[in-house]
Amino acid sequence: MKFLCFCCEDEADLAAMSPQQWRSLRTDTLAYVTKLEQDGRLALALPLKSVRTARSLTVRDERAEVTDGPFAETKEQIGGILLIDADDMAQALDIAAGWPPARIGKVEVRQVEDELPVASRH
Repeated sequence: MKFLCFCCEDEADLAAMSPQQWRSLRTDTLAYVTKLEQDGRLALALPLKSVRTARSLTVRDERAEVTDGPFAETKEQIGGILLIDADDMAQALDIAAGWPPARIGKVEVRQVEDELPVASRH
C-alpha cells in the first residue's frame, strides 16, 4: 500500500534554528531518506519551496480564482511530501514517526487510493 505523508512545519521554527541545528536536522533527514530507500519503503521524497511562494486556486462557475499563499490558515505549512510503501497504516505511522522534522512539526499520513472511486469520494 502507498501512503502519502505531508510533512508540516512552522517556517518560523525553522528560521529560528541556528546553522548548527539546521545542519543537524538536514543531515538526520537525508540519512532517514537513504534508510527508507535502502529498506524499499520510499517511493518519493520531495521538499517544497516556502509557503510564501504558494498560490491557491479555486474554480467556481467555470472561473478560476488565484490567491497568494496556502489554502488553509494554519500555523504549520506543508514543507514536503513522502510517498512511502507500507503494509498497513500502523507501519506507515511507524515510518512517519522516524521522520526527523516530525520533532518540530507534524506528519499527516493518508493512504493513497488505487483509483478515484466511482460511487463516492469518501
